[in-house]
Amino acid sequence: MQWGQPFTISIEPTTACNLGCPECPSGLKAFSRPTGNLRTDFFRKTIDEMHDHLLYLIFYFQGEPYINPNFLDMVRYAHERKIYTITSTNGHFLNDKNAEATVRSGLDRLIISVDGTTQEVYQQYRRQGKLEVVLQGARNIVKWKKQLQSNTPHIIFQFLVVKPNEHQIEEVYRLADEIGVNEVKLKTAQVYDYEFGNDLIPSIAKYARYRQGADGRYTIKNQLLNHCWKLWHSCVITWDGMVVPCCFDKDAVHRLGDLKENAFADIWQGQAYQKFREQIFQGRDQIDICTNCTEGCKVWH
Repeated sequence: MQWGQPFTISIEPTTACNLGCPECPSGLKAFSRPTGNLRTDFFRKTIDEMHDHLLYLIFYFQGEPYINPNFLDMVRYAHERKIYTITSTNGHFLNDKNAEATVRSGLDRLIISVDGTTQEVYQQYRRQGKLEVVLQGARNIVKWKKQLQSNTPHIIFQFLVVKPNEHQIEEVYRLADEIGVNEVKLKTAQVYDYEFGNDLIPSIAKYARYRQGADGRYTIKNQLLNHCWKLWHSCVITWDGMVVPCCFDKDAVHRLGDLKENAFADIWQGQAYQKFREQIFQGRDQIDICTNCTEGCKVWH
């Protein structure tokens, strides 16, 4: 049964990205859905409909949020409605002007992907990326927080642990402390082709989502139990208004409704959503997006 409305949503500012990360549909330019930017008027209409129930809003699904020229205006709009706001960025657009605008927007939490502490290692996953640009962007945010006497955004360095960078884990903590970043989070990497091994799977077992069996094949560590709390408290809204169940549906295959045609409350309680929730109870291992899921993308501090 489903009572009430979700208390958190993820909304997609854009599907475009400036990098070419190997396990990301945005980076690989491999989407089966259209690429575009979230429109400000559509965003405001959606927030006006939902803000009474929302505690926090994640400005991220696929793509690099800062590519949308109106991104920070939308952050400010949500902030004015007392919604806690979060975004995740590859850090290449945090020039001095954008850093000031980010702090002034009221953004509460800023996750910056730093998947290596040297350019040589960083670029193995963040292809076409420049580590020094990212680090300078973080310094810009720290500078403007001090200058504007702001406690926000809370800055996180997110370190996606893969085999090429696992030896730099201690170094990323030192780097974050040196710059003045609030926190470091280590995140496990989702790998699409993992059964017969993958060069990205860490050799340090606790940082891998997958374990190797006696037959040499890899499987996901967690059990696919037939429940998922995300279907009762959150959802994802794509840049063009499609409502999908969670962040693992990167291609928006499981479209549970279209906000261009129906109100969110009707979609949330609608037949398609209820049917998908029932499928979870009947066999989560039979749903494609669930078979590579870790129920929350585990992180270690």
